[in-house]
Amino acid sequence: MKKLSANTIKWIAIAAMLIDHVAWGFVPTYSAAGQLMHIIGRITAPTMCFFLAEGYAHTHNFQKYAFRLGLFALISHIPFVLFETGKPLSFFPFSVIYTLFLSLLAIRASDKIENPFLRTLAVIALCVLSLPGDWMFFDILFTLAFWQNRGNFRLQIQSFSIMSITMVLLSTFSSVTMGRPLYSELFQAGVFLCLPILSRYSGERGGGRYSKWTFYIFYPAHLLVLGLTKLFI
Repeated sequence: MKKLSANTIKWIAIAAMLIDHVAWGFVPTYSAAGQLMHIIGRITAPTMCFFLAEGYAHTHNFQKYAFRLGLFALISHIPFVLFETGKPLSFFPFSVIYTLFLSLLAIRASDKIENPFLRTLAVIALCVLSLPGDWMFFDILFTLAFWQNRGNFRLQIQSFSIMSITMVLLSTFSSVTMGRPLYSELFQAGVFLCLPILSRYSGERGGGRYSKWTFYIFYPAHLLVLGLTKLFI
């Protein structure tokens, strides 16, 4: 089977994200179509976590990388809260780029803090900070699973799978305790769909000179369009 570049896989993740967000905005969650669209949409977050770890490994300037993520977390905030709440000036919640920014800091802590206690404390603190963010601490745990086992895809799969099963069980338990149907959060298991895609990763970046900006620009732009559409329909 043909190998896929990072750029190609990111485009797959972008398409999955768009399907997911269209479903959140306009399709009943518990309908068959809504569940299917959300299953597909689960591909995106772990895929971006995987490439966050790859990006950290290949970046020549961590400060610029972190600044870029932080900047687009700020840029994406108003479009995200507009889409989520219909109130563009709301402070919470924070977008997934905010959570990815914290995930990058977690990689840095894991890589640079030698003292095990301080390293663990730093990661826990970042997980706490992630609670108002989309995907919360699961993005951080996914990213660390990919980073700490980088170079061994089998171990990456094992670690990621443990985190994912835990996420599905916790989400399902939380949903049931709030009186929702047992199946209401099972679409979260769609995160496993990222694995056959990532297994085809060629190790090459692909794309052009400005391809790295695609996700950063598309993310707030499509949320703004969808958020405004929700307001005026």
